[in-house]
Amino acid sequence: MTRASEDRGSTVSRDRALMARVVAGDTVALEQLYDTYAPTCLGLASRILADLTLAQDVVQEVFVAVWRDGARFDADRGNFATYLLSMTHHKAVDSVRREENLRRRRAPADVLESMESDLSRVDDEVWSAFRRERVRAALGELPDVQREALALAYFGGYTQREIAGITGTPLGTVKTRMMAGMRKLAAVLGGQLGEGPQHVEAGS
Repeated sequence: MTRASEDRGSTVSRDRALMARVVAGDTVALEQLYDTYAPTCLGLASRILADLTLAQDVVQEVFVAVWRDGARFDADRGNFATYLLSMTHHKAVDSVRREENLRRRRAPADVLESMESDLSRVDDEVWSAFRRERVRAALGELPDVQREALALAYFGGYTQREIAGITGTPLGTVKTRMMAGMRKLAAVLGGQLGEGPQHVEAGS
């Protein structure tokens, strides 16, 4: 076993132990998870929302959900980091929709008429979210290491080099896992993967 594999295994074990303590009501364990993952979650939420205040609100919602519903985390279905990023992505998209709905309710009719392009963008976002749900379901059928790498790229928007740093894995290994995972995803989705993490290669 390589040092990177040992470190990753140690991180997964640590997170599982901390989540067990969170479920038991240990606030110190929650604080440790927050200190570790809040910056990554904030980065993801900021990319989706393009608003730091809203992104901070999303991160707060995520960790409140971890505290209240920690028992929903199933360690057998994936590691905590992937679970947390998936939740952050979901709540950030929900925040985008809420903000658009507020704008529509508050704006006068003449302003609404000038927002057609914005509304079209929201429709595109909803359709993209539907495709992402299909991808999320397909990710569940991949091995843990492939699912982690692709989830960080697809939902987190991270480059291969950034994923290597986050997971403590050599860059070449990350690339191999992602290529294998993409092939399996394409097979699961019948070759209709749609929009994938196309930016990853350019940023690697």
